[in-house]
Amino acid sequence: QVHLTESGGGSVQAGGSLRLSCTASASAYCMGWFRQAPGKEREGIGAIDSDGGRSLIDSVKGRFYISQDSRKTTLWLQMNNLKPEDTGMYYCAARTLTGFCGTLDRAFRYWGQGTQVTVSS
Repeated sequence: QVHLTESGGGSVQAGGSLRLSCTASASAYCMGWFRQAPGKEREGIGAIDSDGGRSLIDSVKGRFYISQDSRKTTLWLQMNNLKPEDTGMYYCAARTLTGFCGTLDRAFRYWGQGTQVTVSS
C-alpha cells in the first residue's frame, strides 16, 4: 500500500507559476500527475519511472516539468506560464509494478486526494 499526499495547489493569475509536490509513504516504480477540469474526464499529464523514463503530454511541454527525488518518494510538478485551461484538481498517482508507465490512469493503482489549481485570466 502506498499513500500519496499532494500539496502546493492554489490560485494564481494567468502567466503565473505553481509547484506541486507529492509525497509517497513508500517508494514506487511509477509516479505520475493527472488533472481533472470541471466537467471533463481525468487527464494524464506525465509520469516518471525508477529507470529514468519519463513522459509528458504535448499540451504542457515547455511549461510543465516533472521531477522526482532520488529515493523515489517525492514527485514534483513545476508549472509555469499557467493558463485558465490548466484549472482543475491535480492528482498524484503511483504504481509499484514495473513496466511502461505512460499517462493512462488505469495503469496506476494508488491515488492521492488531489490539490486544487485555479488559474484566473
